[in-house]
Amino acid sequence: MAGSVQEEKVEIAVIDTPTTTPLNSVANCSLIDDCSNITVVDSYLEFERLKSIIVPVIFGVIVLLGLLGNLLVIVVIVSDKHMRNTTNILILSLAVADLLFILLCVPFTAAMFSMPVWPFGSIMCKVVQYMIYVCAYASVYTLVLMSLDRYLAVVHAIRSMSIRNEFNTWLAIAVTWTVIFLGHIPLLVEYDIHHYQHLDQNRTFCTNVAHLDNITLAKIFYGSFFAFGYVIPLSAVCLMYGLMLKRLLYGVVPGGNQSQESIRAKKRVTRMVIIVVIMFALCWLPIQIIFVIQRFGNYPTSMEFFGLQVASNCLAYMNSCVNPFLYAFLSENFRRSFQKFLCCITPSSRRMDYERTNIRYSEKESKSTHLSRTANNV
Repeated sequence: MAGSVQEEKVEIAVIDTPTTTPLNSVANCSLIDDCSNITVVDSYLEFERLKSIIVPVIFGVIVLLGLLGNLLVIVVIVSDKHMRNTTNILILSLAVADLLFILLCVPFTAAMFSMPVWPFGSIMCKVVQYMIYVCAYASVYTLVLMSLDRYLAVVHAIRSMSIRNEFNTWLAIAVTWTVIFLGHIPLLVEYDIHHYQHLDQNRTFCTNVAHLDNITLAKIFYGSFFAFGYVIPLSAVCLMYGLMLKRLLYGVVPGGNQSQESIRAKKRVTRMVIIVVIMFALCWLPIQIIFVIQRFGNYPTSMEFFGLQVASNCLAYMNSCVNPFLYAFLSENFRRSFQKFLCCITPSSRRMDYERTNIRYSEKESKSTHLSRTANNV
């Protein structure tokens, strides 16, 4: 098959095929007798050279920051019993998803950007692409669970006392991950190594080969990814935060009174979760828009558009390394725990004022003011 025909069928989805050529004009140049526009070829080769250097460097920084940051979050939550509450357990799940994404996606994508072939074999092709979508869905639906936890804590603080506990949180996480793992098993069959020619070179890349001959299937897949992996979960999050905002403005929880400190504590934790959700939405928005344009519109094949595609890819991956920094800036508890772990700072004699997310009553907490603060604190 001619190189230009193959390239028209090559999947150009950013996550799947970052090495796809963006220039049909370059491919067509080898098929005509008079190819006077050699500047186009030179420009593209220079673009590929810069891409193979700059993108792996950016991805290397993402891997380094994401690996250290998410490992730190995991170690702090697992090792410090005071950090084990419903919100932080969900943050642990999100950190695991980000860490898996960092380890199983970013390095291999960097290799695809820098090399004209996929050198890791068919099995790794299937596993890497499978885990990419598993981690992406796990991240966004963990954010939904975090928002649901905040919604229950703020709007139904008293009635949710028996629901918002560690066991139910772990159960919700287990169910979410299990459904996502099982739901993406078909990807292990659909993905494989694809061979094609470009500028008289034999090249390979890892892609969904089922989509190459079935455009309708590709539209269904990416339409579903956009709907169920972005629009629907984020819409649910927005709805819950809208109801929370209404409750926080009144500052009253049904079934009991709140101290000003407990209200501030709720707002601090809720603000942190909101910012984490916003960062996810902003980082993944460009790549989702590109997916939609590629599948349902007439996307350009210029170097400029491909450069935008690469930048959007980097931005989406960058989301996996920013959350630990958000925790450090927005949560005093995480900041203290990070300092304790990294700098071996001896905690002061007074007990850390942890912002608890579980609502518990204790017989030892007999004073009414202390009971009120503990019961409503988040």
